[in-house]
Amino acid sequence: MDREVPRMHAEHSPAPSALLINGTVGVGKTSVAEGVGDLLTDAGIPNAVIDLDWLRQSWPTPSGDRFNFGMMLRNLHSIAGNYLAAGAVRLVLAGVIETPEERKSCSEALGVELSVGRLHADVPVVHQRLMRRHENEPETLRWHLARAGELAALLDQAAVDDFTVDATTRPVGEVAADVTRKAGWL
Repeated sequence: MDREVPRMHAEHSPAPSALLINGTVGVGKTSVAEGVGDLLTDAGIPNAVIDLDWLRQSWPTPSGDRFNFGMMLRNLHSIAGNYLAAGAVRLVLAGVIETPEERKSCSEALGVELSVGRLHADVPVVHQRLMRRHENEPETLRWHLARAGELAALLDQAAVDDFTVDATTRPVGEVAADVTRKAGWL
């Protein structure tokens, strides 16, 4: 789909920054990140959307790094640098950070200011989404159902987020607009 997009003039370009959309599994991080990217594109703001899960997918994972966070950081550093060098001024990340140390490491890997917005949804709603997403993958579904509540509790305690947006029943576009507004990006 081709569309005319207004372009920002270099003298009006904001300083590069990043926003990580955080939350438990199945809450809608990737969909909302894509929605934020679309809103930025429509506003003529150069951006890139990065799904952190893809940056950590390799096997085997190192001992003591259950979710391959180190690999994700190395890849994030390279990819973010490439997008910034190509002119992106907003990096929209979808992923999970569980501790202040992980937030600091992500910020350092990016090399730009990092804000973190958390999506929240009621756990039963998250479970319904996961059941649809993994309906033909019983082992994967079992893991995700168990992880959803566990991770939500970890994120509640960690308090690494700058703001929270409810994603329980609202359409993705509405949630993306709210995230973008709370980030101060439009």
